[in-house]
Amino acid sequence: MTIKQIEQSIEGLDLDKALEKLYCLKNELGDKVDKIIEKYEKKKIRYEKELNRYLGMCIYEKEAYRRGFKIIAGIDEAGRGPLAGPVVAAAVILPQDAFIEGLNDSKKLSENQREKLFDVINDKALGVGVGIVDEKIIDEINILNATKEAMKMAVSNLKLAPDILFIDSLRLDDINIVQNPIVKGDAKSVSIAAASIIAKVTRDRILKEMDKKYPMYGFSKHKGYGTGEHIEAIKKYGICPIHRVSFTKNFVV
Repeated sequence: MTIKQIEQSIEGLDLDKALEKLYCLKNELGDKVDKIIEKYEKKKIRYEKELNRYLGMCIYEKEAYRRGFKIIAGIDEAGRGPLAGPVVAAAVILPQDAFIEGLNDSKKLSENQREKLFDVINDKALGVGVGIVDEKIIDEINILNATKEAMKMAVSNLKLAPDILFIDSLRLDDINIVQNPIVKGDAKSVSIAAASIIAKVTRDRILKEMDKKYPMYGFSKHKGYGTGEHIEAIKKYGICPIHRVSFTKNFVV
């Protein structure tokens, strides 16, 4: 067998079965298989490291299941700090036995990684809900209240009713579901991490669309955050309809 034929023979197998077959082939083919074995052994080490990291982010979920909760919704937001655009919250219910390779706090991921995981989460999740509160409401009720409203909207948009909410740092009022606020939860809970990715990607896509409408501000680059470039554009052109007045008043002449 050629190297290509050997690799084709293990294509589609999980890592353990692939290695098992490679070890058997080594008895027949000798050193020819060594490089492929080394490659797959490294893959397995990386996989196990990633699995252990992921399981470390399942501690809160495991405890909730142990206490008898069945349906956990992780909740997070994107867009509390920007000068423009909405605040977006997401609620995500993952299956109890889910393993989504690479899932992490959205801030620790590249845009490309978030985009890929966005699709995987939507495919694997038992439920995904999104809540969006625009800049005008933010100006009316303040960003903290707007964030809570977006989170409550996200929960109400779930097709499956959760029996416990894992929320990144906040506690929601007027909602009759058990809540577990977790400080820096997007780095500690897979449910909240999944929500952080859905919220971030959803909001980034909105700001990219707004960039087409108001290209002078560079929304596709900074997503509405207060970069030097963005602030200079506000000083030059004034604010546009998606700017938060309460956030930009110091930059408007």
